Amino acid sequence: MSKEMRVPTVGESISEVTVGQWFKKDGDVVQMDEVLCELESDKATFEFPSEAAGVLRIKAQEGDTLEIGGLICVIEETAEASSSAPAAALTAAAPAKAQSTGEVKDMIVPTVGESITEVTLANWIKKDGDFVTLDEIIAEVDSDKATFELPAEATGILRHVAKEGDVLEIGGMICKIEVTDSAPAASSAPSAEAAPASAASASTNYASGHASPAASKILSEKGIPASAVAGTGKDGRITKEDALSAQKPASAPQAAPSPAPKASESAPVAPGSRNVRREKMSSLRKTVSRRLVAVKNETAMLTTFNEVNMKPIMDLRSKFKDQFKEKHGVGLGFMSFFTKAVCVALQEWPAVNAMIDGNEIVYNDFCDISIAVSAPKGLVVPVIRNAEGMSFDQIEKEIVRLAGKARDNKLSIEEMTGGTFTITNGGVFGSMMSTPIINAPQSAILGMHNIVERPMAVNGEVKILPMMYVALSYDHRIIDGRESVSFLVRVKQLLEDPTRLLFGV
Repeated sequence: MSKEMRVPTVGESISEVTVGQWFKKDGDVVQMDEVLCELESDKATFEFPSEAAGVLRIKAQEGDTLEIGGLICVIEETAEASSSAPAAALTAAAPAKAQSTGEVKDMIVPTVGESITEVTLANWIKKDGDFVTLDEIIAEVDSDKATFELPAEATGILRHVAKEGDVLEIGGMICKIEVTDSAPAASSAPSAEAAPASAASASTNYASGHASPAASKILSEKGIPASAVAGTGKDGRITKEDALSAQKPASAPQAAPSPAPKASESAPVAPGSRNVRREKMSSLRKTVSRRLVAVKNETAMLTTFNEVNMKPIMDLRSKFKDQFKEKHGVGLGFMSFFTKAVCVALQEWPAVNAMIDGNEIVYNDFCDISIAVSAPKGLVVPVIRNAEGMSFDQIEKEIVRLAGKARDNKLSIEEMTGGTFTITNGGVFGSMMSTPIINAPQSAILGMHNIVERPMAVNGEVKILPMMYVALSYDHRIIDGRESVSFLVRVKQLLEDPTRLLFGV
């Protein structure tokens, strides 16, 4: 029986591909899901895996251009394929008593978000050659928006392909797993107690007593060994919550003596000293840095300022905040006023809510507002979907929900992608004025700042008013001065007379 393998559909606008490098030769025995060659389109290069096990018969040569659906190769499925030399080699490489199936599972970078095209391999949790089980966490991967764990897609022997720090495109090869049908047995017993210990371990698995990456970091900072914490997660895995609630054992200081601390750790740095510390930049920080520089280099970014009298909003909050919280169960903050005002202004000035895609301008008839939130790993920007149709309490509840997930590092990629406009509030840290950087591919961002009482001239009189500077950074390629200034003036008008938000005027 033969399996014809044809060019798959790889994108709406892609009609043909070019055969790149063949990794297998004509006549080779190949396994299911084993990568055969590379296919190149005008947008990306991707790997072409085998759809069956058998003997490979190549029909298209390197450099050939094929249309979607064109024949690339044929796999002659034979019974002998499973007992061929490659399968035997994998079996020999497996640990003692681990029965290899002859299958090799290629693990590639999964799709993690619409706007994410590459990730960085942060660290390997399992070593090359380790036995791993299905769904066991083997590595951590950083994108420019979040860090996520990579679970094993099969049970078997792990073979690293990418190294820590490598930047991989979506679909790039991370590792291979030589699939086995059982766990490897220990080759030798280190002591007389090994036999009962191995019997006990047979009833457990990797997760038992093992800390997740987040929990491991917390335990390391607390100086608590994972063996001293009882895991409540699946199969006994130590979760982040377990680590947060863990207490250092009282007997720990009397345990085996620890190595002498370094000079820099044993005592505070003396005044006048000139110590220098170097810390490796995290993969996430490097990616963010690269994207911010790209925004500065690739956009014609400009910032315009205005100031807002916050007294009307503050008076409204003072009058209704208790009733608001009693009815809706959430506090009434400034962000809901700014979000509502921004949505009104965006609908009146659609260019500020648009973005550039190649030679086209994409206008959005909806307002997905990204809210910058400070999280433990850095600044993240979750999105409030269709904010233009939400009430004040709905916006406040969504902000509380997203901010809570951000603090717990539980935001999903979907919750941080697709925004059309961003609001950032540097005022919570005391900032008086700033020029925020656009959150690409968006075209504008509004910066809020600290509220400070200042003397202001009002109708010929000097009054002390709570004032806030607001800044709008925008891409001048798509937004002209008229749109940017008018947008900011409209936001100012709505905030200084918030009753306009109730009547839409």
